[in-house]
Amino acid sequence: MTDEPDRALLTRHLSAQRRHVLSQLDGLADEQLRTAVLPSGWTPLGLVRHLTLSDERYWFEVVVAGGSLDYWPEGENADWHVGDDEAAGDVVEAYRAAIAVSDGILAATPLDAPPARPEAWWSEAGMHFPDVRSIVLHVLVETATHAGHLDAARESLDGRQYIVL
Repeated sequence: MTDEPDRALLTRHLSAQRRHVLSQLDGLADEQLRTAVLPSGWTPLGLVRHLTLSDERYWFEVVVAGGSLDYWPEGENADWHVGDDEAAGDVVEAYRAAIAVSDGILAATPLDAPPARPEAWWSEAGMHFPDVRSIVLHVLVETATHAGHLDAARESLDGRQYIVL
């Protein structure tokens, strides 16, 4: 049995959520991209940095493909921080580049393959990822959740609504 129907379904929905994330950034000024609207303090640009490092790069490059974590920034919650000296366009482009690498990894890896680099902390956190299929589903849920966060941030920043009721 082929995994192509699952692959097509999962990647189509993951791609849609990635586009949703990127669409919520369109038209925001640099100051808005760097403005926190919730007490937790994250910014739209910081959320994209988090999606790049913690979702695309970690789950696909490290876990699925067995790559290194040598790209990880130092500091607590550092994957959410963007320096004032970093261009917003560079942060968004890094997300697009990570997506392209992730897509290549997914195209070359069977969905029923086990993770190349499982982590001990998963079981401590109550998470179980026996195969690539479960990892793609996890990243899809994470990306969709954060797309919703960006919906709320965007509406707070400039009134633009993704879903108009």
